Amino acid sequence: MTKLLISNDDGIFALGIRTLANTLAEKGYDVTVVCPDRERSATGHGLTLHQPIRANVVDSIFHPSVTAWSCSGTPSDCVKFALSALLESSPDFVLSGINHGSNLGTDILYSGTVSAAMEGTIDGIPSLAISLASYTSTEFTIAAQVTSQLLEKLPPIPEGTLLNVNIPAVSQAEIAGMMLTRQGLRRYIEQFEKRLDPRGKSYYWLAGEAIEDIPQPEAKHLPSDVPTDVEAIKQNYVTITPLEFDLTNAKSFLALQNQGIDDIIG
Repeated sequence: MTKLLISNDDGIFALGIRTLANTLAEKGYDVTVVCPDRERSATGHGLTLHQPIRANVVDSIFHPSVTAWSCSGTPSDCVKFALSALLESSPDFVLSGINHGSNLGTDILYSGTVSAAMEGTIDGIPSLAISLASYTSTEFTIAAQVTSQLLEKLPPIPEGTLLNVNIPAVSQAEIAGMMLTRQGLRRYIEQFEKRLDPRGKSYYWLAGEAIEDIPQPEAKHLPSDVPTDVEAIKQNYVTITPLEFDLTNAKSFLALQNQGIDDIIG
C-alpha cells in the first residue's frame, strides 16, 4: 500500500487538506496527516527553534483510516516532525495542500505549502505541492481528483526535484489539460494600512493585489517557447513546475568567475 504524508499551511481544519486526504484514503492509500494547528500561510521555510513544538492526535475530522496530527509549528516543522518522530518508515510521497489559492511564480518563495513539500524533497522523498488557483472557490474535489490521477500515472520524479502543481478553479470539462511549465514572475501592489489599537498605538496591516499581465522572464536553460506557470494557468491548464532547492545561478557563477571575483582576496 502506497504511504502518503500530507501537510499544508492552511491548518488542520482547512477544507483543502480534508478533501485531499479523504479522497486518497478512499482510493486505498495509507494516509497520515500532520499539519499546523492554525493557518500558517506565507511562513516560507521557517522553523520553530526558540519554543517547544506541541502535537496532538486529531479525531473525527478525516476519513476513519486517516491518522491525523495537529502541530503548533510551521508547515516545515510539521513535515520534519512527522518524518523524524512520528512515522516508523518513510512515506512514498509527501504531499502539501490542497492550498486555498495559487502558488505561482515568485509566490513559491513565501509559500508554506511549497516549503512543506520541499522538506520532503530535501529528505529524498518524492514530493508535490498542490494548490487550487482561487482564493474564493471552495470546490476542492476536482483538484483532489487531479492529484489522484497524477499519483497513479506519475513517472519517477528526478532526485532533488519538487513538483509544484496549480489547478485552475474550473469544472472538469473546462480544464484544458496538464502542462509542464517553468516558474514565472508575479508582482504585487503592496500596501501597509496603518491602524490604531484600542490603546491608541499604531500598527500596520499588509495587503496586496497581484499585478496582472506583467512581462514574464525569459527562459533560462529551456526553449524560449516554454510557458510560465503564470501564463498557463490563465488558459485553464493544470500547471506542473519542477522546482529544486539548489538556488545556485550557474550562469552568474561563470560570469563572476570570468570577472575574477574569486581573486579579490588572496
